[in-house]
Amino acid sequence: MAMNNARDVYTRRNEGVSIWVVESSNITASSPDDSGSLFEPASDKVYRHPTFYELPDELKHM
Repeated sequence: MAMNNARDVYTRRNEGVSIWVVESSNITASSPDDSGSLFEPASDKVYRHPTFYELPDELKHM
């Protein structure tokens, strides 16, 4: 059932080539208390944000 639901949700536009289905007991999530050490270092890397780059005028649809 999980495989069929995943197929219906994630491959409806022919984007998928493989689906992984795991039991929820095998998933590990981060704790909100650890969010600072996990996510704050990314804020000082502005070059990762798309607005950091200058786009040429010829590029109309980005």
